Amino acid sequence: MIQLLVRRFAGIFILVSLALGFFLSPYWYLFTVFVGLNLFQSSFTNYCPLEKILEKVVKEK
Repeated sequence: MIQLLVRRFAGIFILVSLALGFFLSPYWYLFTVFVGLNLFQSSFTNYCPLEKILEKVVKEK
């Protein structure tokens, strides 16, 4: 379940940052790069900060 939420958040972050980059400022594309790099590194290290945050939030409920 957590991994599905991470994928949803990543997809939403990418789409929103692309829209903000298109309509407001191209600097928002840097956020897209950040999300992509985080996904890339997590595929090697198996560490994702969002996953750790979501694990804590889901456990508390």
